[in-house]
Amino acid sequence: MKQLILNKYNSLSANHTVGFWLAIWWIANLIVAGVSELANDEAYYHMYAQNLAWGYFDHPPMTALLVWLGEFFFGGELGVRFFFVVLQPLYLYILWLTIRPKEANRRDASLYVMISAAMLILQLYGLIAVPDGPLLFFSALFLYSLKRMSEDKKLSWLLMGVSLGLLALSKYQGALVLIFALLPNIAWLIRNPRKIGEMVLAGIIATIIILPHLWWQYNHDWASFAYHLSGRNGFFSWSYLTDFIVNMLVVFSPFYLPIWVQAHRKVRTSTPIERTLKFYPAAFIIFFTLSSFRGYVQPQWTIVAVFGLIWLLFEYTRRHNRTRKYVMQMGWITLGLIAIVRVVLMFNPGGLIRFEVFDNKTSYGQIAEAAAGRPVIFGNGYAPAAKYMFYTGGEVFCQANIHYRTSQWQYRNDDTSFIGREVMLEVDPLALSGEDKVMRMKNIKLANGREFNYIIMDNFQPTRQVKITSENLTIPEVVKAGDKLNFTLKVENPYPYSFDIDNKTLSLDMIWTWRKQNANLFNLTAPITIPANSTIEIECEFVIPSTLNKQPYNIGFTLNNHYMFTWYNSQITHTELK
Repeated sequence: MKQLILNKYNSLSANHTVGFWLAIWWIANLIVAGVSELANDEAYYHMYAQNLAWGYFDHPPMTALLVWLGEFFFGGELGVRFFFVVLQPLYLYILWLTIRPKEANRRDASLYVMISAAMLILQLYGLIAVPDGPLLFFSALFLYSLKRMSEDKKLSWLLMGVSLGLLALSKYQGALVLIFALLPNIAWLIRNPRKIGEMVLAGIIATIIILPHLWWQYNHDWASFAYHLSGRNGFFSWSYLTDFIVNMLVVFSPFYLPIWVQAHRKVRTSTPIERTLKFYPAAFIIFFTLSSFRGYVQPQWTIVAVFGLIWLLFEYTRRHNRTRKYVMQMGWITLGLIAIVRVVLMFNPGGLIRFEVFDNKTSYGQIAEAAAGRPVIFGNGYAPAAKYMFYTGGEVFCQANIHYRTSQWQYRNDDTSFIGREVMLEVDPLALSGEDKVMRMKNIKLANGREFNYIIMDNFQPTRQVKITSENLTIPEVVKAGDKLNFTLKVENPYPYSFDIDNKTLSLDMIWTWRKQNANLFNLTAPITIPANSTIEIECEFVIPSTLNKQPYNIGFTLNNHYMFTWYNSQITHTELK
């Protein structure tokens, strides 16, 4: 039997060998995906999928669609992840067809799969339900279409247009996939003006595909673009740069770093696809290294660079036997380490590791038990509420927090359905008075090592949909302490109940904050009532205090329930205090 299996394997072509090993890899991924619990972002995207739309606050719609499709066929974690696990062998096989040498043999096929499997970033992002899966799939399809276009294959422009359109619906980094393919091929395009025409046709197809998403963005004030282009930025920290560099050394396998340097020096390019693949690693890594000067950069943002690294290593190694031996040996060592990590992900032996994929069922079950059927309102990030929804099925909402950021939850109206009901409300112990802490606040020590602080609110009255606009307020680009601002606030209350501003439990505040710093909140009015279903105007005077640090600020207004986490009820303006 053993000899029969060996004979069958030895008879495989190069393509079939790649397919065979990718199938083994896929089965291994499927097992882990079905057993391990969800990471934070996966639960968040599950929440996306409960209401399919052409766009979401953080991302285009492809991730939500794939989660929805998976959950249509399967339940639990496997349903959330299924189609993301399916995508990995598909995009790796498409990449193989793109870079496959004409004389490729089974030895080349095994080398290609080993190099791919040794990429730690692919081991993770072949398991979990995040936008990077479809990003890689449609990037690979785009590269394949570029190869076909350079070889004058028919309708290659159509394949390119579809892949670019769906790439744009997967993740916004897809724009870099196109830009970094065009830059090293400008001379080729100039010499082949017909290719420019084909790319224009591809661009038209892509534009048609993404028009519904652009319409969604228009109707939501271009929220995603504003968030990604400016909302994620922060102060520069040397740790952002050093963390990024360390992450790059790790996620693309540190064992291969010296060979990549040598391969980049030695491997020559002659076709558009080769020039693109050689350009990708340097382009993505340099681009996001520079981005780290504006804020924290997550390592997976460079993930498309892995295609170029695989090609460089494969192209160089297959011609050097000693190097090939080293690559295969280091690959087996890497796979051994990965196997250990996968066992931990599935079982967490001893329960010693505290991480977001462990103890979710137990932890959120503890909260659900204490809630006793009440809706739960979280306020410490978007993920806990999403995990509570997934693991308990209970009614839940996430109140945005000025110390963090808003999220897709702002487009849901779950909190409106809780009006007048008794709710479990997550609270910040630092914001509560001593009496409230003693008399009302309760604490749950969760199995995941975290604590959940809450109160039971008898008559829940959200403030989220109150709209505050400032009349005759013009804040200069630069201000100084002591400057006086006189303005009128128009407060629109759409709710069927009034708000009694007492400045003890409810206040009308001006917020001065910057990025992730602690917010400064200032009361703007004496006690006043805002009637139900009405609009009132309040005359305000504010003197910029000398206690504020000299730095940039975002400024806005909030109707602040002191028990709840607070978000803006107004537009945000920007100034700098000097």
